Amino acid sequence: MTLRNQVLVWVGFTFVVILAIWLFRPILLPFVIGIALAYILNPAVSFVGRSGLNRAWSAAVVLLAVLAVIIGLLVWITPQIATQIVGLASRLPGYVGDLNNLLRSLAPQLNEWLGPERAAQLEASLAQFFGSGIEFLGGVTAQVAQSGLTVLNTIAVLILTPVVAFYLLLDWEGMVKGIDDLLPREHRREIRQVLDQIDRSMASVVRGQGSVILALCVYYATALSLTGLNFGLVIGLMTGLLSFIPFFGFLTGFVLSMGIALVQFAPAGNWWFVVIVFLVYMIGQFLEGNVLYPRLVGQSININPVWLMFALFAFAFLFGFVGLLLAVPLAAITATLTRYAVRRYQDSALYRGERPAKSATEPELTLAAPTPTPRKSNRRPADRE
Repeated sequence: MTLRNQVLVWVGFTFVVILAIWLFRPILLPFVIGIALAYILNPAVSFVGRSGLNRAWSAAVVLLAVLAVIIGLLVWITPQIATQIVGLASRLPGYVGDLNNLLRSLAPQLNEWLGPERAAQLEASLAQFFGSGIEFLGGVTAQVAQSGLTVLNTIAVLILTPVVAFYLLLDWEGMVKGIDDLLPREHRREIRQVLDQIDRSMASVVRGQGSVILALCVYYATALSLTGLNFGLVIGLMTGLLSFIPFFGFLTGFVLSMGIALVQFAPAGNWWFVVIVFLVYMIGQFLEGNVLYPRLVGQSININPVWLMFALFAFAFLFGFVGLLLAVPLAAITATLTRYAVRRYQDSALYRGERPAKSATEPELTLAAPTPTPRKSNRRPADRE
């Protein structure tokens, strides 16, 4: 198969996959979560299987243990989260008004520090910023609810996701072997190397990023709750869950926490608590960038944050909540394939400017020396005698 035909085949395959995701996006949520869960738990199932249990029992034991932990956490923490979410949504407009009143009360000091014009500009800018932020969060919440978290999808996730994950875990090795048998014999080794790079990148995204999100959720929710911040639990969980979007989770949680901390603690003169909330986010950002990501995610994902943010917003716009879940893994796969294509291009004659080598069956054309023609003698036979 020529290079042109290979490119056409892969472009056509990519187009078909994107079209299928777009057509079936309303029903994909439980399957996407089930595939991700099976991918995460497959190493644990293989580890349990070494004890002598067959694949089915190993998958059942691991899946039931994980589901028991998840259900226990939901039963324990969901009522508190639901109460805080409702309270935060109802209090946000009031917090904005209280923040404006606080800024007006500090107007004399701001006028003294900044001058009347700059103080007025700062007050107007902060009011507009918090108002726009609340409107944006409301719009995002409504979009997510409409696109993925409906009652029907929630029920489907709760029922279908464990079933999908179990059957995928049951036949995981068979699926891997089946895909390997379909690889073209001529390019099998090279394709295996690319798939191995994709697997490492996906492991960094799914397992590493999931570990980072879990650690940040625990850190922010615990730290903000201990400071006594109103709705600290739900704000901390929101900060951790949105941290897979570069800087978005941190900025969202930081703005909400600082705004509520100013309204809650500043009127009573407890400025130290405002400073503590500020330090919680500074320490969290330091841990995320210098400890958690280097150790749990590493450099194998190697995705530019700008490309990652574009992928998240683009897939969320096209496919809704399902696209938001698929954006990071697909971005990792695309980045791996792009790096492979760049390496192949740099090894090609097109990049190096070399003339292509001649085929062994191609006849070599050489310029042979011309055969000298015999010169005619002008002597007659009689003269030669």
